[in-house]
Amino acid sequence: MPPDSAPEGDLRGPAERAAAAIYEECSRLIEVAGAGCVAVKPQLACFERLGQHGWWALDEVCRAARRAGLLVVADGKRGDVPVTARAYGQALVGRTETPWGQVEGLAADAFTANPLLGEDAIEVLVEAAAEASAGLFLLVRTSNPGAARLQDKRLGDRPLHEELAALVAESAPRLAGSSGLSGVGAVVGATAPQHMGRLRELMPDSIFLIPGVGAQGGKPEDLGPAIADDRPASILVAASRGIAGADDPAAAAEELRAAVWDLRG
Repeated sequence: MPPDSAPEGDLRGPAERAAAAIYEECSRLIEVAGAGCVAVKPQLACFERLGQHGWWALDEVCRAARRAGLLVVADGKRGDVPVTARAYGQALVGRTETPWGQVEGLAADAFTANPLLGEDAIEVLVEAAAEASAGLFLLVRTSNPGAARLQDKRLGDRPLHEELAALVAESAPRLAGSSGLSGVGAVVGATAPQHMGRLRELMPDSIFLIPGVGAQGGKPEDLGPAIADDRPASILVAASRGIAGADDPAAAAEELRAAVWDLRG
């Protein structure tokens, strides 16, 4: 049910009721559409705005995803100086040592991060992912319309998004897997497909997390250049509203899965 509805006579406060409604809706979507997906990507802000009850809902949604056999990508786009970046890593994929014992974090399988603070902050996040056997996706070329002004701005002989791609490529060997793909991935929006081929050249071993398909105007058929040679697992396409807002979320998920799978040929 939507966050603004609750059973008559419910004595819980608004934050509790909203958090419960969000959890119920997310778990329903996981149940009906999960078979056509490989991961869920909870947007942390949508939970955090409800305070402690939102964090409860987030934790429960992640548990529901894991029960369904799905990976969890915590989408918070965190980024800060190294000492704070370390805390973000502990919160999302790791744990924190205290005088009273370990405190477990969210235990996500991967998280999104902002690389604009540079190599020292990125290294801390990569280290956190390595310690947790997790992954991270660094923002390279995002899907929002305003991205072009800064991310396509030229720095010398190449645009900023290519400089960010170089940072990803430099970090990729640290989390290299047996398949050849790295746990250091890149967020590359589907709304600017003209950059896909070049970014794949610059980041040959990174998984691309691709938002922007569906509601934002991105099209699955434009994503072929993002796929690394003979490695279809090199892209992870995110379509939140296109699935969650569909009359039949299961059919929408399966349709997108089939369209992306067809890109192999």
